[in-house]
Amino acid sequence: MPATRRAYRTQYDKMTGQPIPSLVLELGLPTTISMLVTNLYNIVDTWFVGQIGTSASGATGVVFGMMAILQAVGFMFGHGSGSNISRLLGARRLHRARQFSATAFYMSLLCSILITVLGLTFLEPLCRLLGSTDTILPYAKTYATFILLAAPAMVTSCVMNNILRYEGRAAFAMVGLVSGGVLNIFGDAILMMGLHMGIAGAGLATMLSQYVSAGILLSMYVRKKTQSVFDPRYLPFRRPPEEDEDMEKPGARLFGKTLGSILLTGLPSLVRQGLSSVSTMVLNGSAKVYGDAAIAAMSIVNRVCNFLFCVGLGIGQGFQPVSAFNYGAKRYSRVRKALYFTLAFGTAVICVFAAGGALLAPAVAKIMRDDPDVIAIAVPAMRAQCAALLFMPLSVCANMLFQSIGFAGRATLLSSLRSGACFIPLLLILSRVWGLPGIMYSQPLSDVLSGLVSIPFLIQFFLKLPRADEG
Repeated sequence: MPATRRAYRTQYDKMTGQPIPSLVLELGLPTTISMLVTNLYNIVDTWFVGQIGTSASGATGVVFGMMAILQAVGFMFGHGSGSNISRLLGARRLHRARQFSATAFYMSLLCSILITVLGLTFLEPLCRLLGSTDTILPYAKTYATFILLAAPAMVTSCVMNNILRYEGRAAFAMVGLVSGGVLNIFGDAILMMGLHMGIAGAGLATMLSQYVSAGILLSMYVRKKTQSVFDPRYLPFRRPPEEDEDMEKPGARLFGKTLGSILLTGLPSLVRQGLSSVSTMVLNGSAKVYGDAAIAAMSIVNRVCNFLFCVGLGIGQGFQPVSAFNYGAKRYSRVRKALYFTLAFGTAVICVFAAGGALLAPAVAKIMRDDPDVIAIAVPAMRAQCAALLFMPLSVCANMLFQSIGFAGRATLLSSLRSGACFIPLLLILSRVWGLPGIMYSQPLSDVLSGLVSIPFLIQFFLKLPRADEG
């Protein structure tokens, strides 16, 4: 048996045969570590920049909205291709899966270059659109320039990372992301403190770390550690170099069909991350009425709570390839068991981290920015958001389930709730009625509503899911 086929068969047996709890944890733990490190260096960035001043700290919150745009594009191509690839591998269609990986990589690279060019051309209007005040603007423009230059690495890293996860090779993804995160932390210390480069040092450290991370992830594919490839010969314009299955006629039509499936399946991620960017703009726009301290405080709250939430999210992302692969292989009982386990385990873990976050909120806020005005806003907002995290496993698992198995409509609807359909109306209404407290408590209320809305979708799906396996 050829080495490629042998490796594929081994991976197939693992994804469809290994006990669900150990498989979800094996795939979720590396993702959790990756996300913890990624969010840690976001927090470290905020801490280092916060030493410059409150306006500089506010700049990280402003540029966070732009980073959400880049992540939206990366996750759209990454989740869109990864879901298709995992289901195709489960259905034993290796070469068709490779057409998806090649298409996603090159199209995401093209889109990221376009974003860089447009972003640098309209830099100041972009920063103002993201919520920058006059005092924050100089810092935001400097920081945003480096983030835009890093866009090709950031976007393609999202694609490579998610394809690795959906293949069931989360440990490989962890190596690339953790390496970049650690480099960013040390880069901040050297460039900002050692060389006194200020916010430019934070931006440069982020840019360099992103390219290193992308290079490490790419090496996994170049060294043939994966079933997916980025060989241009697998673009759907031509037949693959080797084929062992009936393939559709290559050409523009097949390319369009492949790209369309990636975009449709990845739409929930685009909506989720895109709305995150929009909601950041709306949040900053509402908060700037109360000064730079309010923007800085909400930026700190978002960074810290994202760090806490990524524990539950990482476990959920271990569930995604399990559900997609087994759904493609028609092992429906394993899909059901995987969701039950992920919900129970994720809720238990997030309870512990949310309690710790609420208890340590004053100390964390003071470390991030020792400004009484910032702390007064950040502490109650952080505690409320920590309490609301208990509802997040419901919405996250529902969203991930439907996206991973190709139910794009339901996934898109659910992904629009937390940062869009629930949050933005709540923010606009409560900020007018309740003032600053309305801004502080809009996100926690949105998290609760998103979790509750997800319940009937999950119940309906499992009532209709076949109980007998067909694979």
